Parts: sequence; structure tokens; C-alpha cells
Amino acid sequence: MGTGSGEQLDRSGTRGTDTATEAFVVHRNLLFTLAYEILGSATDAEDVLQETWLRWVGVDLDAVLNQRAYLIQIATRQALKRLRTLGRRKESYVGPWLPEPLLTTPDVAEDVELADSVSMAMLLVLETLGPTERAVFVLREVFELPYDDIAAAVGKSAVAVRQIASRARSHVSARRPRGIGSPTEHRAALEAFQRAVETGELQSLLDVLAPDVVALSDGGGVRHALLRPVVGIAGVARLLAAGWWKRDADRSVELVQINGSPGLLVRVDGKIDGVVAVRVDNGYVTGAYHVRNPDKLSHLDQETPVSR
Repeated sequence: MGTGSGEQLDRSGTRGTDTATEAFVVHRNLLFTLAYEILGSATDAEDVLQETWLRWVGVDLDAVLNQRAYLIQIATRQALKRLRTLGRRKESYVGPWLPEPLLTTPDVAEDVELADSVSMAMLLVLETLGPTERAVFVLREVFELPYDDIAAAVGKSAVAVRQIASRARSHVSARRPRGIGSPTEHRAALEAFQRAVETGELQSLLDVLAPDVVALSDGGGVRHALLRPVVGIAGVARLLAAGWWKRDADRSVELVQINGSPGLLVRVDGKIDGVVAVRVDNGYVTGAYHVRNPDKLSHLDQETPVSR
């Protein structure tokens, strides 16, 4: 009798774990995307997934009415905790801090809103929001959660969340790309970068730069990179002419999908050396982002699925 009861409990526990695992796997890509958009770091987003799983597996699933909403609530809370820690790390970061780039699948570009939300340009805009504002914006504008669900996730009232969402929306709207560039425009700009790297011919690149273009480079204090932004065509032209791209090694440049848009994957002696992404406003490059910090290049050896 005792043995039979033990076997029943064991089978019940196994079924509960299987159900929890199935639900988590179904929503895993969504949860990663959520955490990544809140944090701008794929490595930290993976850690948030692990923390979310550890809490999810202990939940009484019979009491959960909406598994997606509950998982998002757990992941948001963990991401906010991690974001505050990440903020302290950024305070001592050497040079400009750029989001950790992702190699994404071509189909991400088909969901225009998703592609925009994970773009390097948008992630940099989100960096100008406070932690709660950022989480609320992502949950509402990208994942379209009801205000009550967002309130539960961030520990605020629904009325407060509506006000936060409105402020965040206005803030982002004033700073997001104007006349978001099409994939064709992004590709044309990056092909000009590619020619500059491979041949040293700069004119076609200068022709697509906006007068107020900003170049940012992130080496994390480990790799050679710009320690401050370079602003304007003249400054960027001097930077390129001085050899921003060193051609003293076996360097190859490949056009790939980075964060939902065309980007450049740079290899030196066969090893990934960095990524270049651009922000395009009304057909011109207004931002050029070069990530070389080796700690931020770990998600470029294979495609990372994102969803919402």
C-alpha cells in the first residue's frame, strides 16, 4: 500500500514537471526576447531564463489561469532585478556601451514591429528609459499585455502603469528612428561599409551618411575601440581615412541578419572580430554601431530565435 502510494506521488510529480517543462519550452523564445529587450544583453537574458525556470518549476500549475502571462510576470521581475545590477556594471564600463548583438533568422524581418523592437537602434533608445519605464514599454508596446498583467509584473497599480506607459511611449517616440529604413536601405548602407573595408573606397559610404551621423564603438576595454562617440560626416570621414578598419590582417566581411536587420559580421584570421549595425533615418545612416567586446560576441556563431 505504501509503495503504491509512493509510486502514485512519483508519477504525479513527474507529470507536473513534464507539464511545467512543456509550457516553458513553448514560451522560451518569447521569454528570451522579453528579457533581452529589457536588458540589451543576451548573456544576462539567458541567466534570467534560468532564474525564471527555477521559480516556474515550483509553481502550483493548477492555480495558474494563464501560463504565458504568469511566465512573463516571473521573467519581468527577474529581468528588472538583473537590470539594476547591469546598470551598476555600466557605470564603470570603459568607453561606449552597446547592446549585445544577435545573429537572427531572416524571417524576423517579416514581423516589422518585432524587428524594430530588437534592433540596435531601438535598444539604444530603450537605454534612455528608467528600469520600470523600459519594462512597461516592452510589455505594452511589443508584447501587447493588458495593463492589469503589466501591473502585476512590475508591482504597480494599473493606473500608475497607464501613466508610465504614456510617458515611456512619448519618450521613445521622440528618439526612435524617423522614417525607419527599409531592409533594402540598410543593405545598401552596409554594402558601402563593406566596400570601404575591403577596398578602402570611401565615397559611396560617405554618400549615405547623414550630416549628424554618430559612430559608436564598443570594445569593453578589452579590444581597441573608440572611447567616445564620433559625430558628423567630417569626423567619421577622418576616422575612416585614419584606418578605423585595419587592413593588416586576413579580414573578411559578411552581410548577415543582426537583430532583425542587415548587418556586417567581421572576421579576422577566420575568427569573429566584431559586428557592424546601422541606424537608417529617411534613407541616410544616422548611427553606426561597431561591437568588438569579445564578451558580447558569443551569440553570433548560430542564429538566435526571437518571438513575441
